[in-house]
Amino acid sequence: MQFSERRNLTRWFIILASFFIVILILWNTYNFFQIFKNEERAKMEFWASALTTIANANENTDIELPLQIITKNTTIPIFITDSKENIIDFNNIDEEISKDSIALKKYFNSVKNDNQPIKMERSNSKYQLVYYGDSPLLNKLKYYPVALLLIIILFGAVVYNFYRATKMATQNKLWAGMAKETAHQIGTPLSSLIGWLEILKLDNVEESTIVEIEKDITRLQTITDRFSKIGSEPVLEKRDIIEDTKNTVDYLQTRVSQQVVFTFKAPEHPIYVEINPALHSWTIENLVKNAIDAMKGKGALDITISELENMVKIKITDTGKGIPKNQFSKVFEPGFTTKKRGWGLGLSLTKRIVQEYHKGKIKVEQSEIGKGTTMQISYKTT
Repeated sequence: MQFSERRNLTRWFIILASFFIVILILWNTYNFFQIFKNEERAKMEFWASALTTIANANENTDIELPLQIITKNTTIPIFITDSKENIIDFNNIDEEISKDSIALKKYFNSVKNDNQPIKMERSNSKYQLVYYGDSPLLNKLKYYPVALLLIIILFGAVVYNFYRATKMATQNKLWAGMAKETAHQIGTPLSSLIGWLEILKLDNVEESTIVEIEKDITRLQTITDRFSKIGSEPVLEKRDIIEDTKNTVDYLQTRVSQQVVFTFKAPEHPIYVEINPALHSWTIENLVKNAIDAMKGKGALDITISELENMVKIKITDTGKGIPKNQFSKVFEPGFTTKKRGWGLGLSLTKRIVQEYHKGKIKVEQSEIGKGTTMQISYKTT
């Protein structure tokens, strides 16, 4: 517990430190931007002063330095207007914009919002205004904090996904370990039950009772086999999927409410698919049990197997409460359940068995509230 708390404190310290560093970088970038902007303002004031000197010059005025100041500016867009903001002249404006009066006016209005104008006094008591925009370098610097934030968000998303994936991998290993340990623990009493079954046979117990006990022991062995396969790559066999599916359905049919009416439909000929029989049985069992729960132990349950070209489809249709359309994909997410005591692992595990182990597909084919649901599994035939 102390280790976990210390790790959480370390994590929060790293997050807060990173947040502080980001704020510091953004603050320094903003200050740098303002310093650069003030320097451009000073340059433009020199430029306006030089232009005023030239405009008011006489034959005794030295205009060499003012001319150098004016010609040095080749990046900052400039508009010179009269006191009523009518454009008199402009400089460093894109040629395409300068040729289009509407575009030029629109660009002038955008430049007006960049900086406060500089007033140039004329000798005849009139004045002109110099409007200037931000230089290309300043515009790039303006978007630097935004780019930095996007990079930080992207980096944070990558770290979060890595942490989440690592956590899920750890949880998967834990669940796999628990499943294998459960299979190991079940093995001991199961061996004992097999021994007691042999004793019952010697005591001439009724044959039907022995048969049913054997079925349940076989079922326990199947469950043990299933749990032992979690976390490892299962061995696939070429099997008749109709026979394997029917065996599972028949077993479940004798052990659920008699108020559930089973219907099994399939082609007369075998259909061979590469499957692991124990895991396929688990898949059918999960879907059938979910269907029976949805019907609250009373209704009609149809299992239909059909063949189409190189595919085989297994459809399990119930007359239960149905699933809303916005939950069709959610039902396969780990932890999602509508049961009060459910773990939400059945359909998630079923999807993993079908898609990852058997390279098949599973989906909610159709569902209607109050009328029932059809689940569909698709496999490639061999």
